[in-house]
Amino acid sequence: MAQEASSQVGVFRKFKPHILMVLAQMGYTFLYFITEASFNHGMNPHVYITYRHIVSGVVMLPFAYFLERKERPKLTVALFLELFVLSLLGVGLTLNMYFASLRYTSPTFLASMVNTIASVTFVIAVALRLEALNLRNPRGLAKVLGTLVSLAGVMTMTLYKGPTVRNLWSPLIHIEGKSSIHENWLKGSILTVCSCITWSIWYIMQAITLKRYPAQLSLTTWMSFIGAAQSAVFTVCIEHERAAWTVGFNIDLWSILYAGVVCSGLIIFIQLWCTEEKGPVFVTMFNPVSTILVAILAYFVLGERLYIGSILGAAIVIVGLYLLLWGKEGDEVYIIKSEDSPSYQTYEEEKDDRITPVKKDALHGEP
Repeated sequence: MAQEASSQVGVFRKFKPHILMVLAQMGYTFLYFITEASFNHGMNPHVYITYRHIVSGVVMLPFAYFLERKERPKLTVALFLELFVLSLLGVGLTLNMYFASLRYTSPTFLASMVNTIASVTFVIAVALRLEALNLRNPRGLAKVLGTLVSLAGVMTMTLYKGPTVRNLWSPLIHIEGKSSIHENWLKGSILTVCSCITWSIWYIMQAITLKRYPAQLSLTTWMSFIGAAQSAVFTVCIEHERAAWTVGFNIDLWSILYAGVVCSGLIIFIQLWCTEEKGPVFVTMFNPVSTILVAILAYFVLGERLYIGSILGAAIVIVGLYLLLWGKEGDEVYIIKSEDSPSYQTYEEEKDDRITPVKKDALHGEP
């Protein structure tokens, strides 16, 4: 009985990052719709981003202060500048471009394009030697093939529509307010692509910063406050009406609270933890989950049109995701070292290396 319980705990620990990332993508799925409803209601995207991260910072601050008091590294000028750039890539620049593009495109298009982040992140991570890759190993080939297949699925969803799937029933939920602008699809696409590129760089930089500042709650709090300040300065420069900063007791308030507490707070903390455990590529691999969930909810609940191209692309993305996951699991099994090529360390090996000699002696029963 005890052995069975121990086995179940072991399985949970192994798949804990996978479960957390799926839950995170479910949280992002709801964000797409509540944000679009808020923007349709008249909420300014840049004001929304500023308020959202103020809420996140205020909520996360007590947890960061008390729970990481002993393990939080000292903040130096160089480290603060690094946090400033990290916040700019993750909040000030990226999110302002990303949510501005929602005014010109659609939630389904945004969710589809986000999947390119995994491919771009993988390429950058390999180039910077943050990701182990051995093309002579089947799992190494699976990671490359999975990235290409996922990208092909995303491009299929984006470029090929195909016949429309007939709606089975009338929409269960109607989003009130003026409809999204959607008048400049090219402008929205450019903003989305640029935000995906900076987002990929942000994921890579997270992995680098976590090595020097391994306090996920504190890092989440710093990014929230710094990102809110950056977004506020940007918003003041382009938005001169005071009325834009007014938020009533309506969908605007609920979208800010949800995005601040759940997405910019809890989910960012989960992503930082998973990045430290599994690496940045692992985190971005789960973006297709929200794409599929958004398409399903948009069709069955909101009554949006669903195209054959979206279904075909989603199926291809799932195949690519499974290939990537299988390849990533090889990082825990294979130690990729050879005399003729540079040696790589997986994230599991790096964590072992970060154990102090005193702790290693204790683990081996030595004084």
